[in-house]
Amino acid sequence: MERKFLTVGWASGSNIYEVNVRQYTKEGTFNAFSLHLPRLKQMGVDILWFMPVTPISIKGRQGSLGSYYACSNYAAVNPEFGSIDDFKNLVNQAHELGMKVIIDWVANHTGWDHHWVNEHPEWYKKNEKGEFFDEHNWIDVIDLNFVVKEMREEMIRCMQFWVSECGIDGFRCDMAHLVPIDFWFEARTACEHSKKLFWLAECEAVEYHEVFDVSYGWEWMQVSRKLIQGEYGMDYVYQTLHKYLQYPAGSQKLLFTTNHDENSWNGTEYEKYGEAAKAFAVFSCTFPGIPLIYSGQEKPNKKRLLFFDKDEINWDGPLQLQGFYQKLLSLRKTNEAFQFETEIQIFDHENKNKVLAYLCYKNQSKVIVILNFLASERIIIDLQHELIKGDYINLFSGRPHHFESNLNIGLYPGEFVIYHTEK
Repeated sequence: MERKFLTVGWASGSNIYEVNVRQYTKEGTFNAFSLHLPRLKQMGVDILWFMPVTPISIKGRQGSLGSYYACSNYAAVNPEFGSIDDFKNLVNQAHELGMKVIIDWVANHTGWDHHWVNEHPEWYKKNEKGEFFDEHNWIDVIDLNFVVKEMREEMIRCMQFWVSECGIDGFRCDMAHLVPIDFWFEARTACEHSKKLFWLAECEAVEYHEVFDVSYGWEWMQVSRKLIQGEYGMDYVYQTLHKYLQYPAGSQKLLFTTNHDENSWNGTEYEKYGEAAKAFAVFSCTFPGIPLIYSGQEKPNKKRLLFFDKDEINWDGPLQLQGFYQKLLSLRKTNEAFQFETEIQIFDHENKNKVLAYLCYKNQSKVIVILNFLASERIIIDLQHELIKGDYINLFSGRPHHFESNLNIGLYPGEFVIYHTEK
């Protein structure tokens, strides 16, 4: 399989920050969120992904505010968040700070009272009784029919609206694998007439990389959770990472410890990973791919946010992990080992059943990462490889180190270390 599109250059070594507008501030508006932009820029955020900003269906609504993903109009904004001009201003402010903006696009289904339901009922799938339905039994949405050419064309026009009128830089496509890949090819081709865009697919179907730049690392998420729960051993980790490294050239995986679905339905990263939560965050930011940080992780937010009701993030007090993420994201920008077409060496060592160790490198730039996921006590790691040789800085302590072809270090449970060459 060959990719049909090239990824925009500004995505190299980048990161994504998922914005949950409703829960981000007391006001839950674009304008209130915009006050956080300078802080996020300082933290090193490159790409802001906004969960769906479109109006939410009233019919079939769950909870008091409903799901972002039950759209009632593809070419308007949710009045809960503000006006279309407010969103345009937010995009402009992000651009002025050097950040990019992508929006969530929910193509597979709409809410029950989307205006197409009355205007074009033939654009929807119907069951044997002639009723609208959703194949996954999601009660607040109904499925569109991608056999209908006119519906596809109108949806693409709506996508073009956000590019031309609001200046967005790309799309995060919800449940992308439920939509025929040929539609995404048509959509990307049409939307990129004015400028190249960034395309993120919520799916793990490798063939969708013919169109998409990045796909979700859902398998990694499941493997890492089961690893900590004791259901899986590290052999599953190595198998999954090997699979990802075989993806077509130019493909990227989205790596994360949480997101809106994980946080609300499966628990926070601290519920899943315990004392290893930060080690898994380090992995997300240093293994080849693109890391995702969800709203509030820099606080850190340790509660499950309600999905259908107001449940704002508590920003009181210091942001304990702002500096942690700032160091990681800054390293991604300054070290060539995190740019496109980097190479990786996963180390074989006697404690690899508990500790993951790897080296990313490109030209003269190197980054060594060692993560203690499973050991219940301090464990000694001894790495041997010619690629190790060089002068490094410990990212978090700032101390210099010189290694020949070996590296010996002790790590406590959940501990991690990053050594990097200087710029």
